[in-house]
Amino acid sequence: MNKKKKATDRKPSAKPARSVKRDATKKTAAVGGTDPKRVAAILAKLDEAYPAASCELKHENAFQLLISTILSAQCTDVRVNQVAQTLYTKYPTPEAFADANPSELEQEIRPTGFFRNKTKSIMGASKAIIERFGGQVPRTMEELLTVPGAARKTANVVLGTAYGIASGIVVDTHVIRISNRLDLTRNEDPKKIEQDLMKVIPKERWILFSHQIIWHGRRVCKARKPQCVECNLEKICYSKDKTV
Repeated sequence: MNKKKKATDRKPSAKPARSVKRDATKKTAAVGGTDPKRVAAILAKLDEAYPAASCELKHENAFQLLISTILSAQCTDVRVNQVAQTLYTKYPTPEAFADANPSELEQEIRPTGFFRNKTKSIMGASKAIIERFGGQVPRTMEELLTVPGAARKTANVVLGTAYGIASGIVVDTHVIRISNRLDLTRNEDPKKIEQDLMKVIPKERWILFSHQIIWHGRRVCKARKPQCVECNLEKICYSKDKTV
C-alpha cells in the first residue's frame, strides 16, 4: 500500500514540471520576434526600401480621403481612384453626398463592390459630419468611430494621412499578413494585431510604418507568392512560407 501511495504521489508533481517547461518555451518564442534590436532592424530596412511611402488613395482633403477609404473595403486603391475621378466632381462636399439619389450613387460606386452597403455608409457619414461636426471630418479617434462606415482602420487612415495624428496603426490585409510573417504578432484579429504592433513600434513611426508595410505587401511580400528574392527583409524574416 505504501509503495502505491508513493507512486501515486509522484504523478501529480511530474505534470506541473512539464507544464512549466512548455509555458517557458512559449513565452520565449512569443517575444523572440519583437526584440527591440530586431524591430529597429526591420524599421531600418523599411526606411531603406520605402523612404517616401504614403497613402495611395488620391484625395484633396480629409473628407475625400474618408469616402475613398470607405470605398476601399474589399477593393483595390487603383479601382477606387478610378471611380473617384468623376465621383468627387459630381459630389464635391458632404452636403452633395448627403443629398444624393441613393440609386444613382450605388451605380456610380458599383465598380468598388458592396455598393449598396457603401452607399449607406457614405451618405450616413456625410450626414453625421454635417449634423454633428459642422461639416468637418473630426480629428479624434473617439469622434471618428461614431461616423457610419468608419471603423479603426478607416479612422487611422484619415487621422494619420489627412491630419498627421498618430492614434494607432492601420491594420489591413497586408499588415495582418506581414506582421505575422515577420513575427511581430501571433494574432489574426485586427484589433489585437494593432495593439501588439503599438507596443513594439515607436509612436512616432506608426503612420509611416503603416504605409511602408502596405507598400511592401503590394510590391514584394504578396499573399500567394512572396517575392523573397527581392526582399531586403528576407534575412531577418521568420516566415515559414518563404520562396527561397
